[in-house]
Amino acid sequence: MKLTFYSNYFNHHQKALCDCLYKELGKDFTFVETEPIEEFRSKMGWGKEKIPEYVLKSHEGEEQKEKAYLLGEESDVVVIGTAPEDFIAKRMEEDRLTFRYSERPLKEGRWKIFVPYLAKKFYINHFSKRKKNIYILAAGAFVSSDYGFLHSYKGKCYKFGYFPEGELKSFREIENIRSKNKAVRILWAGRFLKLKRADLLLYAAKRCMDEGFDFRLEFVGDGKEEKHLKKLVKELKLEKKTEFAGFLSPEDTRREMERADIFVCTSNKLEGWGSVIYEALSAGCAVIASSKAGATPFLITQGKTGYIFKSGSIDSLAGKLKILLNSRGAAHELGRNAYINMQKYWNPEVAAKRLLKVCEKRLEGEEYFYDKGPLSRAKYIKDTWYKERDI
Repeated sequence: MKLTFYSNYFNHHQKALCDCLYKELGKDFTFVETEPIEEFRSKMGWGKEKIPEYVLKSHEGEEQKEKAYLLGEESDVVVIGTAPEDFIAKRMEEDRLTFRYSERPLKEGRWKIFVPYLAKKFYINHFSKRKKNIYILAAGAFVSSDYGFLHSYKGKCYKFGYFPEGELKSFREIENIRSKNKAVRILWAGRFLKLKRADLLLYAAKRCMDEGFDFRLEFVGDGKEEKHLKKLVKELKLEKKTEFAGFLSPEDTRREMERADIFVCTSNKLEGWGSVIYEALSAGCAVIASSKAGATPFLITQGKTGYIFKSGSIDSLAGKLKILLNSRGAAHELGRNAYINMQKYWNPEVAAKRLLKVCEKRLEGEEYFYDKGPLSRAKYIKDTWYKERDI
């Protein structure tokens, strides 16, 4: 089987999955990078990986570009993320097997379909191709419902996501690291942007502090909202409990996750996936995640592999924090369950092997979905899916 994966740029979110695909397919696997990595992402440590031999940089010359187009025509299977549609134009004419690797197209709102140029784009790229031999690898739980609203890809969406490097330490090794924590360590990581809603954690932490809970709060990252957040820390009198670690590399951020007892993701619905959720669960953290982050419904079972709080609600977040601050045993059990689930299902090796199995079946003309985890059926989930429950 010859498989080509097109995306804008090669980075640590894709490398582990691509390494696994290359291990299975050898020279029959190619990753086509279609543009240079953005400067702000480069400053965040993206694109620093050694470029593997399976990567073809189509933006570095006409010869590479021609090879990239030829792969689109010759490959048995194509996976296309954020990349020009031209690469799959001939495949669509010939109705050949193709997968879109997609976050939700309407995360900013359904108003987008009333913008003429976007409506035209949705029609050409999705509605007109809805009956073609094309399927969706949904990087987020709300992808299927967004495409459903566009009347596209009904029953053709698979659960997927981004698959950074899986956790290499055993859970016992991680336990030993965390056993050195005197107070419960709560971690938040990401860019300080409004959509990430880091302020919610500060307000929730204030309530926990006022009720006598002992903890240490760490923020990893930088961004436009940093000054506002530091000012808020002072206003809420959280200085003695809060540390801003600044920007850390992906590797160093993972090490902080291994040290943390609790990880909190506060993003709103503009968080198409939320790789920090994936990474923190993989590191065996007790994760509390926003209901509207794309990864949450796929990766977290309430009270078993993590906690979900109602997006934007300080009350909901504070309630989940108190449960875990009240019992380190509960946090430990949640983290252990998360670690096992990620090791068993949500990791690059499983995702790669399942994708190839589905490709093999689809090439033979068979419909194929796994029962759970990556490459299982992505059902419609609305933004309003989550209802607060007493847990």
